[in-house]
Amino acid sequence: MLLYKDVITDDEIFSDAFPIKEVDNVAYEIECAMMTVKEGEVDIGANPSAEEGEESLEDGAQTVNNVVHSFRLQSTQFDLKTYKVYLKGYMKALMEHIKTEKGADEVKEFQDRANKFAKKILTNFKDYEFYTGESMNPDGMVALLNYREDGVTPYFTVWKDGLKELKL
Repeated sequence: MLLYKDVITDDEIFSDAFPIKEVDNVAYEIECAMMTVKEGEVDIGANPSAEEGEESLEDGAQTVNNVVHSFRLQSTQFDLKTYKVYLKGYMKALMEHIKTEKGADEVKEFQDRANKFAKKILTNFKDYEFYTGESMNPDGMVALLNYREDGVTPYFTVWKDGLKELKL
């Protein structure tokens, strides 16, 4: 199993237990789902059996996003102006990391891909919810939660170069 951690904060962001799709050679989309959790119980997100019918939320149960719940991601808020300021600082830190790890040639290539992808994000800014890693470090990656065209299927978008893989 692969665990993906933020290169800046070392926070766990997701694992390969969730379906992952690479986008524009700069980001990953992670499929996620809503699940019901109750303190002391584990719900793997399976559908109820035919005999049980539709499950209703019991006292103390709540519906949560499985990636948010599993990796203790923390909700945060941005308006467009503050997100642009954050993104500028994050990209600068990420380019320093890439320069150190992969060399200066990779920085220019990343910068071109990242600028194009950032424009897509900013164009659809109102569609996103924002999550940080467990440490809530403001310098780290902000994962972007959006929904597919059906309006109910959630997925996260994260910067590919902002992650390191750990083999478990």
